Amino acid sequence: PGPLPVRSFSAKMGRLRRRARERRCELRIVRGIFQVVGVLVLGLVLVGALWLGRAAWRAAAYEQVENPADLARKAGELEWMREEAASASARGPNIIVILFDDLGFGDLGSYGGRPLKTPAMDDLAKQGMAFDQYYSPAPVCTPSRAGLLTGRWPVRTTLGHVVFPTAHPIDWVLRASGLPVRLPADEITLAEALRAAGYATAAVGKWHLGDHSPSLPRDLGFDEYFGVLYSNDMSPLALYENEEIVSPAPVDQTTLTPRYTDQAVEFIQANRDEPFFLYMAHTFPHLPLYATAQQDGKSEAGLYGDVVADLDNSVRRVVETLDQLGLSENTLVVVTSDNGPWFQGSPGFVRGRKGGTFEGGMRVPLIVSWPGHVPAGQRTEALAAGVDFFPTLLGVAGIPLPRDRVIDGVDLMPVFKAEAAEAEPRPILYYSDGELQAIRLGRFKWQDARRLAYGKLPGLPLFGSF
Repeated sequence: PGPLPVRSFSAKMGRLRRRARERRCELRIVRGIFQVVGVLVLGLVLVGALWLGRAAWRAAAYEQVENPADLARKAGELEWMREEAASASARGPNIIVILFDDLGFGDLGSYGGRPLKTPAMDDLAKQGMAFDQYYSPAPVCTPSRAGLLTGRWPVRTTLGHVVFPTAHPIDWVLRASGLPVRLPADEITLAEALRAAGYATAAVGKWHLGDHSPSLPRDLGFDEYFGVLYSNDMSPLALYENEEIVSPAPVDQTTLTPRYTDQAVEFIQANRDEPFFLYMAHTFPHLPLYATAQQDGKSEAGLYGDVVADLDNSVRRVVETLDQLGLSENTLVVVTSDNGPWFQGSPGFVRGRKGGTFEGGMRVPLIVSWPGHVPAGQRTEALAAGVDFFPTLLGVAGIPLPRDRVIDGVDLMPVFKAEAAEAEPRPILYYSDGELQAIRLGRFKWQDARRLAYGKLPGLPLFGSF
C-alpha cells in the first residue's frame, strides 16, 4: 500500500536490534552455564578417578599385619595361663557352645515361639537355666563372634564390622579404607586359652572371622575345623575340613546341619576321656534357608520352621550323645544366637531386628545346662552378654584371665548356679559398625542414634545407614 514512514521503519529496526542483542546475551549465559557445568562434571570425574585410583592402590597395597611385640606378649600370656591352669588340682568340665545364626528371641518354644517346634531345646531349658535378658555382643555376625570368643566388646578387637570373602567388592572397600578383614591374630580366643589348659578343641560350622591365615580356626586355638568360612549368602561357599575343601562351591546347603552334627558327635566320641571344648556355630537360620530332605515341608511354620526343626534335632543328637557316653553331668552346654532375627524370625515381645540396636537386634535366647551344677527349671532376669562367656568358661576350667588386656565380660557362674540373682554390675554396650548407639545399666537404657538399616560401607558416606 505504499512505502512505510521513515519513523515507523526505524523503530522496527531498533526493536529487532534489541531482540538480537538480548538473544546473543541469552546464548552467552547458556554457554556460560554449560561451561561451568562441564568444568564441574569434569572436576568430579577427575576427583572420582583420583579417589578410585587411590582406593585401588590402597586396596592392592593393603596388608593386615600384627605387631610382633603384641604376638610375643600374647604367647607369654598363654604360657603363663597354661602354667597356672596346670597347678590347679581339679579338672574342668567339658564345654559345648552351640551358636545359631540369626535365631530370634521369640523363636524357641521356651521363649514363646509359635508355631515353631523346638522340643529338644525346650527340654534343655527345663533341665537348666533360661535367660530372659541375654545380649549378643553385636547385632551382626562377625563382631558378635569376635566378642564371644575374646570376651571383649568387638570395638576393642577393631572388628566392629562384617568381613567378606577375599576379592568381594565390600572386601575391596574395607581394604581401601584400611579396616581389618579378619580377627587380629594377637587376640586371645577361648579356644587358645582352653587348649593351653589341656582341652581338646574343635570348631564346627560357620567361622566368619576371616578366610585366610593367620586368622583361620586352627590359627586361633582350634585343633580341628569343619565348616564354611562365612555366611551362606556369600560366595564361593565351600565346605572345609581344616584348610582343605571337602565339598567345592556351591556346597549343598540342605546337608549342612546334619553334616555339622555328625562332625560334632564324632569329636565328642573321640575325646570322651579328656576335657574338650566344642564350638558349634550353625549356618542357619540365616538366609537363604535350606531344610533337610527329611524335614522339608513338615513344619506348620513353613520353610523357616523346617530349618529350626533341623537345628533342634541337631541339639537333640548332641545331648543324646552326651547321655549315651555318660558325659552329661560333666559337660556345660550353652545354646544361644549370634544376633537377632531377620524378617523371617521373631524377636518376641521386644522391638527391632538384626542389624539394629533396639532390643530385638541383640537380645537373644540363652540356655545353659550342666546337670548337678546348674539347677533345673530355672529362669532368670539377670543381665548377661556374649562377652561374659570368656571369663565364665575360663573360670570354670580353672584358667586365669590374661593380664595384658581388658576383658569386658564378667563371671556368670554364680548366676548359673543360682547363687546370685544378678551378675557383677557392668554396662551392656550396643555397638553398630563401631559406633556406640546405646548403653544399658541395670534396668535403664540410653539410646542415641536410632538406625533403621545397616550396611554402611566405610569410606562411602553416600551409602551410610539411614
